[in-house]
Amino acid sequence: MNPALEIAGRIRAGQTTAVEVARAALARAEAQNPRVNAFTALLPERAMAEAAAVDARIAAGEALGPLAGVPYAVKNLFDLAGLTTLAGSKVLRGNPAAARDCFLVRQLHAAGAVCLGALNMDEFAYGFTTENSHYGPARNPHDLTRIAGGSSGGSGAAVAAGLVPLSLGTDTNGSIRVPSSLNGLFGVKPTYSRLSRHGSFPFVYALDHVGPFARSVADLAACYDALQGLDAEDPHQAPRAPEAVTPGLGAGLAGLRVARLGGWFGKRQSDAARRAVAAVAAALGASAEVEWAMAEACRAAAFTITSSEGATLHLPTLRTQLEDYEPLIVDRLLAGAMLPAAWVNHAQRVRALAAAQMREVMADWDVLIAPATPVPATPIGQETLELDGETLPLRPSMGLFTQPISGVGLPVVTVPVQRAEGVMPIGVQLIGKPWTEALLFRAAAALEAAGVCAAPVAPAFAAGAV
Repeated sequence: MNPALEIAGRIRAGQTTAVEVARAALARAEAQNPRVNAFTALLPERAMAEAAAVDARIAAGEALGPLAGVPYAVKNLFDLAGLTTLAGSKVLRGNPAAARDCFLVRQLHAAGAVCLGALNMDEFAYGFTTENSHYGPARNPHDLTRIAGGSSGGSGAAVAAGLVPLSLGTDTNGSIRVPSSLNGLFGVKPTYSRLSRHGSFPFVYALDHVGPFARSVADLAACYDALQGLDAEDPHQAPRAPEAVTPGLGAGLAGLRVARLGGWFGKRQSDAARRAVAAVAAALGASAEVEWAMAEACRAAAFTITSSEGATLHLPTLRTQLEDYEPLIVDRLLAGAMLPAAWVNHAQRVRALAAAQMREVMADWDVLIAPATPVPATPIGQETLELDGETLPLRPSMGLFTQPISGVGLPVVTVPVQRAEGVMPIGVQLIGKPWTEALLFRAAAALEAAGVCAAPVAPAFAAGAV
């Protein structure tokens, strides 16, 4: 079985207890986190209390959730009761502790999962590298000198290092998909507004998504299914009933129509990215290539909307606490505050046109394949990339292929392509129509079953992994 589901199965079978699992996971996190800097806060008292409650339910003969006793952790912009929600910042340190858990954490609690703590990230989710000057960089477990991606870098690093089998992140312009790619993980960015965002610190309301990371498709599906549910307190969530993806994982590829995205998605990438896309395309039988002509324009629109909404959200504190902001983002926030409203309105129109065009592109296809990142993880501190003879700024360029998809809110499952020993991971996006997450999970499961995609714990952390 797969790690999270195996843990839950062993606990249900009486082969171990939730308390024993939690104690081991906390000990491993305390010992190994200094190497990867994934956690910003461990919550041992909370974790042990939640684990004890799972064991008490077993002793009472009560039914258990699908993730009973499974350790997990969350990006530190999700509210955890009793902990100040920092969102990777210094600005929020003086805020009171959260009064209660956010909706998604309550959903995981109901499924029996055990929360270990909060995870490192780019400040206010504005970045692709998690080189946080306040809390230090999250390090890639496959090579500790390299980035873990962002903005959910701690969420990716914690799972890749085997500190937890599941984690939660957010994705505005690629912040689940980039760490999934660079850390060699499975991750899902659901359809925009599918999951509740209530109780998570916002970045860009028009683009923010939330979702999980895992080391197997079955674990990812189980976590995603547990997260689904209608939250009456989230006015941005779509009023759709939960649709479980787990039952269809073994359905294979029969009937799935798959193509590669070309044009914008076929340029400015490393040989590793090209090979990964080719391997996935071959395994899924994707011989056709289609082009979304407005991809670049949609990325530009997403940039504009991000800059404007992010700046508007932070303008009051920028006026009073400018010196407390991360140097890597403060200039972008200030620039965003000066964008003319006409530009932002035009960006929204471009975005709507791009979405309409993408619907036409996808009319004959269930899944489109594209790179997740242009390159594998780069050294911490690197500033530029050389791609197809161009010198590009590294941080924004990590979102070359994720940002256009965010602009139109499509669901994506990122899959890690199996690689040779010593080679850094890289991932591929499986992109679907709105509300078709189940088809994407089917395709990911087929790739995993064929041995094309896999997400083992980073070799240097394999011993004792949770």
